[in-house]
Amino acid sequence: MTRNVAILIFDEVEVLDFCGPFEVFGVTGRNDAERPFNVYTVAEKSPVIARNGLSINPHYGLMDCPAPDLLLVPGGYGTRREINNPVVLDWIKLHEPKLELLLSVCTGSLVLGRAGLLDGLAATTHYRAMDELRAAAPHTLIRAEERYVDNGKVITSAGISAGIDMSLHVVARLLGRPVADETARYMQYDYWPSETT
Repeated sequence: MTRNVAILIFDEVEVLDFCGPFEVFGVTGRNDAERPFNVYTVAEKSPVIARNGLSINPHYGLMDCPAPDLLLVPGGYGTRREINNPVVLDWIKLHEPKLELLLSVCTGSLVLGRAGLLDGLAATTHYRAMDELRAAAPHTLIRAEERYVDNGKVITSAGISAGIDMSLHVVARLLGRPVADETARYMQYDYWPSETT
C-alpha cells in the first residue's frame, strides 16, 4: 500500500523543514517494487519563494492535489502569515478528518495551533518560538525540551533538522524500526529514535 504524503509549502518556508522530510519519505523503500510513500509538495500559489530566495515549483495546488494520507506542515517565517490565511487553515481542516497522520516541523505547529488542531494535545516547536506557540495554541501542553511529540494522529517536531528525526519516527511507526534504520543509514544521518520505535 502506497501512502500519499502531502507537504504544504508557502513563501518563506524553511528549506530543510520540508526538504528533510521530503527526502526521508522519498527514499524509504526505494528498492521495493511498490514504494511505501508518494511524496509531493502542495501550495496555494506557484512558484513558492522559500527561505533565502530558493524558488520552488510545487507539484500541486490546493485544489488539485491527490487526497493525502499524511499531511506535513513545515515552518519558517512564512508561518506568521499563514496563521492568518483562512484559505490554508480551511484546507488543512478540510483534510484533517481523513488523515492517517498530521505532522508539523518547527513553526508549522503555529499553523496547526491556530487551526485548533492541537487543542488538548502536547506539542513542540523551534526553541525560539515557544511563546508564539503558546499564543497560537493556548489549550496545548508545550513540551519545549522534546525533539518531537507523538500524540497518536498528530506529531509535532522541534526546529529544522528535528523534522528528519520525526519523519524517521513516522517511518518506524508505519513500517518498522529496521526500515527507518535502513533509511537513515542510506541518508548517512544519525537520528534520534524514541524509546518506543
